[in-house]
Amino acid sequence: MGLDADDADDGFKTWMGFRCLMRRKQVDSVHKARADGRHHLAKRLTALQLIAIGVGSTIGAGVYVLVGTVAREHSGPALTISFLIAGIAAAFSAFCYAELASRCPSAGSAYHYSYICVGEGVAWIIGWALVLEYTIGGATVARGISPNLALFFGEGSNLPFFLGRVYIPWLNVVADPCAALLVLIVTCLLCLGIKESSLVQAIVTTANVCVLAFVIIAGAYLGFRNGWPGYEIPSGYFPFGVKGMLAGSATVFFAYIGFDTVASTAEEVKTPHRDLPLGIGVAVFICCSLYMLVSIVVVGLIPYYAMDPDTPISSAFATYKMHWVMYIITAGAVMALCSTLMGSLLPQPRVLMAMARDGLLPSFFADINKHTHVPVNSTIVTGIFASLLTFFMDVSQLAGMVSVGTLLAFTIVAVSILILRYVPPDEVPMQASFQEPTNSASHQYGSSSSGDKKSTKDPGVCLSDSDRYLLGRRESSVEHPLISKMKRSNEQKRRRIAAWNIALACIGVLLLTSASLSEYLPGFARIAISGIGALLLLCVLIVLSMIDQDVGRHSFGHAGGFICPFVPFLPVACILINVYLLMNLGSGTWIRVSVWLIVGALIYLFYGRNHSLLQNAVYVPTAHAEEIYRRSSEYVA
Repeated sequence: MGLDADDADDGFKTWMGFRCLMRRKQVDSVHKARADGRHHLAKRLTALQLIAIGVGSTIGAGVYVLVGTVAREHSGPALTISFLIAGIAAAFSAFCYAELASRCPSAGSAYHYSYICVGEGVAWIIGWALVLEYTIGGATVARGISPNLALFFGEGSNLPFFLGRVYIPWLNVVADPCAALLVLIVTCLLCLGIKESSLVQAIVTTANVCVLAFVIIAGAYLGFRNGWPGYEIPSGYFPFGVKGMLAGSATVFFAYIGFDTVASTAEEVKTPHRDLPLGIGVAVFICCSLYMLVSIVVVGLIPYYAMDPDTPISSAFATYKMHWVMYIITAGAVMALCSTLMGSLLPQPRVLMAMARDGLLPSFFADINKHTHVPVNSTIVTGIFASLLTFFMDVSQLAGMVSVGTLLAFTIVAVSILILRYVPPDEVPMQASFQEPTNSASHQYGSSSSGDKKSTKDPGVCLSDSDRYLLGRRESSVEHPLISKMKRSNEQKRRRIAAWNIALACIGVLLLTSASLSEYLPGFARIAISGIGALLLLCVLIVLSMIDQDVGRHSFGHAGGFICPFVPFLPVACILINVYLLMNLGSGTWIRVSVWLIVGALIYLFYGRNHSLLQNAVYVPTAHAEEIYRRSSEYVA
């Protein structure tokens, strides 16, 4: 098809990687699976298992500590409202995830969605950031298990000598063999299969929920019997004001991170269009309810300023001479950490597998064991790396890097929803196996002009007019050609307006959040830039709400799933919240994340972009794709 030739200017652009950054893949389909002939993950997960995975990955030991810290420093008795506001903000992202997960039920979560809706460059950044998030997150969680577990071993709160932490002078590190061993045990469990690992996680999560239920019931009994002394304080319900309550919401928002693990298992769900939205939504609702109920009880038992920031729940019960509750709380914390550890290590192999399937990483990571139907190679590599990191390094100072990956993923998923609704991909990449039928179909319905020949000889560039003519030919059979041309022109104009407004929405969010948080700008400049950003967002919302959404959204991906409500307002609010939280992260965190992203950019530059499966792909209109697939089948036969 003339894919070998290339002029100097286009060759320079391709070498620079500008064009490959915008390559978009299609939603995984029967045709694509038949073309690559790969093994698939086993579809064994139900809605109940997804809920257990979502709750177990979200509710960590932070709830046993977070209530004390946030109540003392930010919210006071208004901690419950902080959890509610954070839960609503998390639900915004959950709604976006639910629609994309049901429409595009393949492994990879936010990486997969951004590759379909935005482009290869952004998808690589998101995937690489998720790898960092899950690795650091798993290591951080594992490091937190051994101190809690040590409380059950003797009065000195020490683990057995072969599991206890030990200082290595010549490395100047405190090794944690217990945490490293737990990571390896969880890795072995994940290698057995998704059904087995999800069953264990469901059991551990149930035990953790039972501990929280005990805290709620026993605490409510003590509170009613003693008149809720925590609420009888002179400073009132908002001792730090509404601003303090909102600051507490921003802090506890990270307690909801984890439901995206459900989306990463999309390919292993029996009925994805129904169970994925149900699993994500119910998991967020359960977590928000538990957080609110625990906070109601704990801040009511003792005044917020008397709480122990490290052990708020245990200290609250100890005030009423119930010291034995400490062991129940500690057991719950251990269960929560173990469940969160499984939730941290479960998604990363699937992200690596998805990236390897697309050619951006070596095919070694894409291999799926034919007996257990899980990516064993990726799981083992993930487990060994996380175990070594856990053993040799105290990763608490790196914990902020976990938030970057999550918030970037949440942001790009919201952007993907806007793209899906207003400018969904209208072209499908065809691999080499389909190029002969594509060529014959193009010659049947019309030949390319001289201007079109340039587009058909470039890999990863759309065939545009020659193949679009097929759709136009069908329309012209029932309508006047001039009417069809006007409709196509109006539709192209609407898509351009929508695309520019989505871009302007992102710019407005950046202006508003960066100016409002900048401490170095003069007051007038901050107000002016924030006003420009807010005005830009308002104009974008007005324009997007007035123009029609793309009819192509109805045929995008798998139909019949969850539909995100209140578009464009909800996705834009989601982008604003997540970017604001990203801007709040410290400069040290961003410097460390930047180093990781630069390493990833080099890997993509020298390996990923040249091995991508879309390297030699040719794009055709979506409406023409089915005919090409049919012609491919006839051609092969």
